[in-house]
Amino acid sequence: MESVPISQFKARCLAILARVQRTGRPILVTRFGRPVAEVVPPTTSMRPRHWLGSFAGTGRILGDIIAPASDERDWEALR
Repeated sequence: MESVPISQFKARCLAILARVQRTGRPILVTRFGRPVAEVVPPTTSMRPRHWLGSFAGTGRILGDIIAPASDERDWEALR
């Protein structure tokens, strides 16, 4: 496993995270040569398959969706 000193990780965090995502290989972050953290790519179960249309078929229409929400006599603009 590749290791990176914590100072280099701090300076290049976004690039290191992008490399882990691209390659899929974890990186060990060290401080004074001792392990502090391990950066690993997310598991495949955490990634959504397709987010477009993921809520299709989950909504329900209750009542008339064309009619006004309140009675027209309650509207000040129509008085």
